[in-house]
Amino acid sequence: MAIQRRPLREQIREELLVRLDSGEFASGKDINEVALAAQLGVSRTPLREALITLAGEGVLESNQGRGFRFAPVSSKEFRELCEIVASLESLALEISDPDDLRELAHELLRLARDFPDQIAEKQDIDWHDDQWHDLLLSRCPNERLLDLVTSVKAGMRRYTHLIAGEHTLLEREAEEHCRIAERLVVGDIPGATEALRGNWIKGTERMTSRIPPMPERR
Repeated sequence: MAIQRRPLREQIREELLVRLDSGEFASGKDINEVALAAQLGVSRTPLREALITLAGEGVLESNQGRGFRFAPVSSKEFRELCEIVASLESLALEISDPDDLRELAHELLRLARDFPDQIAEKQDIDWHDDQWHDLLLSRCPNERLLDLVTSVKAGMRRYTHLIAGEHTLLEREAEEHCRIAERLVVGDIPGATEALRGNWIKGTERMTSRIPPMPERR
């Protein structure tokens, strides 16, 4: 693990999320902190700090006396997380400067049209979606709101890798991003916000339809 000039706990957190995305960690499995620290080449103190951060984001569960584990997630929980992200991103769009959004709109439309595939590998869909949504929110002036978006999306990671591997072919609807960008081109923020919510709702349905029902958490 390469050490950079950032707090070590942040580097460890990001490394754990990458490994979670790759399917290296099983949902519901207890984390052996001693073994994991040795594997990463770090001491247990920054590792524990990173684990506490991830627990606060909902990626991990903290069990008194048993340490941490990657939290299992139900379909209901995943839908709730998606609803939260949809609301937060919509709010970020609403408080962004309309002129700034109009400037971004053509680039957003270009990016959407450059990836027209209706079926693609999960890793490609994730990369394009992250790039597109990051640009969409890049003019939001509220940094705390953006931090919340990042945090909730981190909580979703533990679920998506259970649905599909990085090379799994998934369905997508390219027109959803185009529709949002087209509304921004003409300065229709309410229309863009409505289209954004629709994008999240349909994306959630596509993902949850791929798996058998999971027991709901009480």
